[in-house]
Amino acid sequence: MNILDKIVADKRIEVELRKGLIPVSQLENSILFERPTISLAKKLRNSTTGIIAEHKRRSPSKSVINQTSSVWEVAKGYETAGACGMSVLTDGKYFGGSLDDLLTARASSNLPLLRKEFIVDQYQLLEAKAYGADVCLLIAACLTRQEIKHLSEFAKSLQLDVLLEVHNQEELEKSLMPSLDMLGVNNRNLKTFEVSLETSKSLSTQIPNDFVKVSESGISSIEAIKELQPFGYQGFLIGENFMKTNNPAQSAIDFINMI
Repeated sequence: MNILDKIVADKRIEVELRKGLIPVSQLENSILFERPTISLAKKLRNSTTGIIAEHKRRSPSKSVINQTSSVWEVAKGYETAGACGMSVLTDGKYFGGSLDDLLTARASSNLPLLRKEFIVDQYQLLEAKAYGADVCLLIAACLTRQEIKHLSEFAKSLQLDVLLEVHNQEELEKSLMPSLDMLGVNNRNLKTFEVSLETSKSLSTQIPNDFVKVSESGISSIEAIKELQPFGYQGFLIGENFMKTNNPAQSAIDFINMI
């Protein structure tokens, strides 16, 4: 069992518990549920930098990354830096995040917010909407084609943008459908944790131009972005590179100014 399988198994249990605590009606009645969402896909299409900056405290591959920077400061800083959007990790057990982080990011910035989560149930999409997200992440490695279709269509009914993440050709082939806005290629091998930009390059020709192409993981330099832009990538998800510093906001400002 790889780490993703383990996380997803735990997530299914967690979601069932959450359903028992907060009914759907309560999510639908929250103030943010009626808020018009901001399209990250549109922002990326019109941007010259395409940076989606992440808030991440820790991860299974790197353990502690940053436990001190407040979500409030990071979100405001990313917006000042000129990021196109912000990714907020909401998984608690493996990444130290929470839905409250999403709420804080929403209160402190006007950036499109991506709920970075292991989504296995439409209840989590209702949560994303209720807590101020504009975009949801679906991971092809832990969903069937039917699940991707069902969840992405449900997300669209909530006016959420959909970023679908793939790791290889097989996942990409099963995932292509009109209810997606962005296709993210994760350069990290889930079995070995090795990172290679070649994954994004080799899959780029298989992704139709209807979708915004996003490269994820291992983007820690301006060179990496310049290397991937000719392959049609308009979005670059950067997490650890900013978060591993003492001042993620300033790191993002310095990085984006160099592009």
